[in-house]
Amino acid sequence: MKKFIQALGLAGCVLLLTACGNLKNSDLASNSTTTTTKSKKYSTTSTSEGGYSVLLKNGVYKTSPISGLEATNYDNSVDETAMERGLIRISKKVFSTKSYVIQEGQQLDENTVTDWLGRYSKSNKAGLNPVNNGKKSSSTRNPVILQQIMEEDFYAKTAGGYKLAGISLSLGLNSVDYYTNTTGGTEYSTDISLAKRRSFGQKTANTIVERLHAKKKLKNIPIMVGLFSKTDTDSLVGGTYFSYGTASANSSKITKWNSVNEKTQVLPTVDNAKAISASDESKFTSFKDEIEDYFPNVSGVTATLRYVDGKLSYESIAITTQFYGYLQVQSFAEMVKTRAQKYLSQNAPVEITISSVNDTQAVVSKETATGAYHMHVYGGN
Repeated sequence: MKKFIQALGLAGCVLLLTACGNLKNSDLASNSTTTTTKSKKYSTTSTSEGGYSVLLKNGVYKTSPISGLEATNYDNSVDETAMERGLIRISKKVFSTKSYVIQEGQQLDENTVTDWLGRYSKSNKAGLNPVNNGKKSSSTRNPVILQQIMEEDFYAKTAGGYKLAGISLSLGLNSVDYYTNTTGGTEYSTDISLAKRRSFGQKTANTIVERLHAKKKLKNIPIMVGLFSKTDTDSLVGGTYFSYGTASANSSKITKWNSVNEKTQVLPTVDNAKAISASDESKFTSFKDEIEDYFPNVSGVTATLRYVDGKLSYESIAITTQFYGYLQVQSFAEMVKTRAQKYLSQNAPVEITISSVNDTQAVVSKETATGAYHMHVYGGN
């Protein structure tokens, strides 16, 4: 369950850890390292090739206190994973995986971000969203633009342990703001142009940088901010980043913004939409057709593809089945693995989830573009 401004007492949700690796047995990982100080014990656990090592304190994974906080309760759940994965991906451009380890953000607290996500008003001068101008028309009202803030912290190893050396923030910006004029009344919406999101996002990022660098313990910490476009509530794919910039130590603002070219698409396309890549569409169609022919009890196969700078960066496939026996699932997963190796991209990570209407049955995936496929069937020995 997410936390919203309207329900501040709810406990924070834990962000999906997919992008940070499997931490279930991180203390026991053969490639983990441990550093002990007088009062603290730090350990790190490595993730997939090219990923960040995750910093643990006293053997515990620390979750961000602002996880799940949002300005309104109108949100698309698919945005959460896209926003986190994208933030980590963009962070690699600024904070090298060879020089830094990662930890979910600890510098922003719940009360602070709650105020920031609110509208600016006499009672909330810290609010970053536009003031309520009292108008109710979708074309004249001031929409809520800043929907969510996400934080990741980066640490460098020192002789005494680990020291905070960088912060990455994501500003989740609404492309559509939903509202009602009366409690329980008709739902309306206001579209927010990319130009408005960009202008508002850059201004808001500089305000946040100035506030954070005013803190003594953070004034010398570089801060990277990514601007993320939230999707509408009906979208089948998560949003995308369109810009990022970095404020150097002691700087009160970001002076240079870099464009991010990201696109997402669901296959098969609907309403005669054109595929981003005809080649990727053809590969998916061949994969889909063959597994549906092999197992008639497959009731659905869809793919979500993410492109960065025109190239496929990640492919996620969901397969829904109508069988429940372990042997059937195992046989089917083996076949899916071989067909994935034959048809799907050789240049991007792939994750295939096999599920019934009740639960997940198996996962077939390769974590890196050139890595090997692995398979796991749930409920087996």
